[in-house]
Amino acid sequence: MFGKFFSNKSSKKVPQSSQFTANSSASGLTTTEKTQVITETLEIYRSENFPQGIFSISSHFHIHNIPKQNKAIIIELNLPFPCQGELDDIAEILADTLKQSVEFCVQLNVKAVRSFSLTGSKNNIKNIIAVASGKGGVGKSTTTVNLAYALIAEGAKVGILDADIYGPSIPTLLGLKNAKPSSADGKLMTPLIAHGLSAMSIGFLVDENDATVWRGPMASGAFNQLLTETAWPELDYLLIDMPPGTGDIQLTLAQKVPVAAAVIVTTPQDMALIDAAKCVAMFDKVKVPVLGIIENMSYYLCDNCGHKSHIFGEAGGKQMAKSKLTQLLGQLPLDINIRQDADFGQSDIIENSTGEIAQLYRRIARNIVGQLFLQLDNASPLTPTVEITD
Repeated sequence: MFGKFFSNKSSKKVPQSSQFTANSSASGLTTTEKTQVITETLEIYRSENFPQGIFSISSHFHIHNIPKQNKAIIIELNLPFPCQGELDDIAEILADTLKQSVEFCVQLNVKAVRSFSLTGSKNNIKNIIAVASGKGGVGKSTTTVNLAYALIAEGAKVGILDADIYGPSIPTLLGLKNAKPSSADGKLMTPLIAHGLSAMSIGFLVDENDATVWRGPMASGAFNQLLTETAWPELDYLLIDMPPGTGDIQLTLAQKVPVAAAVIVTTPQDMALIDAAKCVAMFDKVKVPVLGIIENMSYYLCDNCGHKSHIFGEAGGKQMAKSKLTQLLGQLPLDINIRQDADFGQSDIIENSTGEIAQLYRRIARNIVGQLFLQLDNASPLTPTVEITD
């Protein structure tokens, strides 16, 4: 009966109804009509993370008794992955249509897409996602930290594990240089907390000026201890900042750690793409699904004129995603603010979660966890059903 177009700047699509548009007067709508507007908008809403609509994924939907104009309409949903930013966009459209504030109250019900248990540690982690790159210098660690903060902003409980034994940068990126973990029971280490993010790194245990000179098995053993001998709180997602490359250490980690899926970070430069392709091949060999590609340093946006300069090449990540039959999860700019935040252990997502840079990271984070559910969870509406007939 009712509907609303989303603008062209968004990839989200809602067919327009001829019976009611944003230009129509909403002041005379009854409670029943407002309920119909909300219900039908959610029914016909489509996006990459809701390819068959929100109701195909939500296990609970309730609209509180619609209040007077000066109070917000509260919509309750139960969802299997965090997507608060996308729902905020829908709420904004509904508010414009109904001429009344709309808010989504989401109950997250994130489940593990892969069954596993960690020896020596409580099984508090639901999903482990590896963030990897074929070569160093593409901004993998910075991207991992900002994605972790982005997932927290979207409503998830998140941890980060620094697997880069030889060059741990997570302590610096989190503003936790020289911090040391404690232990409540003398057996498991308590992870350090940065703005709600639980973190563990070899950098918390060794002096940053000391070189870690270990052979592959020793490095792998140290990483395994960091994972299993940390008293992780309940986490929806644990992001692992993998060391760059595709050598023995990376292969061993990918095989020993119960990773649900992987994400590849690259720049659009040809040399980076060649190594990133090898990284995809490595995960294919160890049967770890690759959710997609993040193209970092995709372009430079001039502060003065707004012109986009593709310093490292253009559309390399998109072409690679297509050739590897995976997705381009998003593109991030070469931005001085990202670099400065990284150096000072800060994040624009914490300071301004609705800012332009923060929104880019939050959109990519939603794509990652959305695709994790859609591609790998048995509860996904895209999972084929098998019917056996006599």
